[in-house]
Amino acid sequence: MIRAALRDARSALRRAHTHLHRLSPPQLLVISFAALIVVGMVGLATLPALYTDGRPLGWIDALFTATSAVCVTGLIVVDTATHFTPLGQGFLLVLIQLGGLGMITVASLVVVSLGQRLSLRAESVVSTGPSSVPDLDARHLVARVVGFTLALEAFGALLLLFAFAPHFPLHTAFWHALFQSVSAFCNAGFSTFTTSLEAWAGNSVVIWTVMALVVLGGMGFLTLAEVHRWYLTDDRACRPRISIHSRIALVTTVVLLAAGWGAFAVLEWRGVLEGMPFVSRLENSLFMSVTARTAGFNTVPYAEASDPANFLTMLLMSIGGSPGSTAGGIKTTTFFLIGLLAWSRMRGRTAVSVWSRTIPDETIQRAVGLFVVGFAVMTGGILLFTVLESQGGAGPPFLTLMFEAVSAFNTVGLSLGVTPELEPGSRVFTTVLMFIGRVGPLAFASAIAARARASAPRYHYAREDVSVG
Repeated sequence: MIRAALRDARSALRRAHTHLHRLSPPQLLVISFAALIVVGMVGLATLPALYTDGRPLGWIDALFTATSAVCVTGLIVVDTATHFTPLGQGFLLVLIQLGGLGMITVASLVVVSLGQRLSLRAESVVSTGPSSVPDLDARHLVARVVGFTLALEAFGALLLLFAFAPHFPLHTAFWHALFQSVSAFCNAGFSTFTTSLEAWAGNSVVIWTVMALVVLGGMGFLTLAEVHRWYLTDDRACRPRISIHSRIALVTTVVLLAAGWGAFAVLEWRGVLEGMPFVSRLENSLFMSVTARTAGFNTVPYAEASDPANFLTMLLMSIGGSPGSTAGGIKTTTFFLIGLLAWSRMRGRTAVSVWSRTIPDETIQRAVGLFVVGFAVMTGGILLFTVLESQGGAGPPFLTLMFEAVSAFNTVGLSLGVTPELEPGSRVFTTVLMFIGRVGPLAFASAIAARARASAPRYHYAREDVSVG
């Protein structure tokens, strides 16, 4: 009987291995995140030790919180600072760290640490852009991903420890520093402070440390690895060339941060920034520009900000960070390529070129596709939010619901304070938006349609033009 059970178990494992082997990289990515969310949901719904009152969250709230942590969003239905014990906060921090790195990256690191070579499928998942940076080995990339992450998080925690130490006992200050550092680099937005970082709006060390972690975490691991390798090359004549991918990510990030900084300073100088010293106004307006890029921390109450500032925040949230990073949004490179495509067409050029390089048509098509899918999902999400929240009456203002939907889909975590008041149906839908936003609209669609593409016809119909514009 035992032999029969073992035989059945081995057979089941072989079948599971066969099914996993047939999965495409996007499907594997979706399944890995979904599995981690399920583990987090079960833990949050069944472990009383995670909570200060000993009462676990309900299944819907547990699903919401687990998804928000794994998808490094930061939207919360209960206060992380007061509702969770240190063990519960640690549980959330593990979900954030694994979600930020990506389950596939963590698994690949284990394989690399054992001295084994990554499979081709694993390499295609881990290498977020091998064609962009062809001379980066996937195994080395995995090690650099985790190495950069842990080193930067540790350094950030050390800086924050100096800022928090005068205000808390050493062990409490260390925990606050570590939690904020990991959450910031992973662009998660979870905080061990009830009002996020509002109480630290005048502390330059906290402000600049968190901003640096957020920007580095949202830059993209490929770009960080390239810049790091370029910096370590002492001989300038032999320094490796920075790829177009990384140049676009760096330039777009700087331009967006600077533009957002100036715009928020103008819009809120006499608003939520009023009453702060001159330097603090400049620092916090820059922080508003940084955190809108999917970080989720806030040093000012966004519910008290002006409508133009909140709309600008939504625009920056939609763009997000760079590919291969912990950030969400359509990504900086997509935004850059869409603008570059429009500029090329206005000049009558059929090819899209930048810095003496021509961007492949396939890449331009993917950028346009990502933009269209992202816009469609956000628009549908906003519409469904208004429908769900208007069932029991007037519901929250439209801008509030729009802000919530955009924040969820782009895995930002900023809110105008309506998250804990959402209806159960809206919470479930928010969970779906966060999940789709994290794995990426195209990756999600590709995972579902992988088998359909395999059987797609290999022919084209006759061409016929259509007038547009």
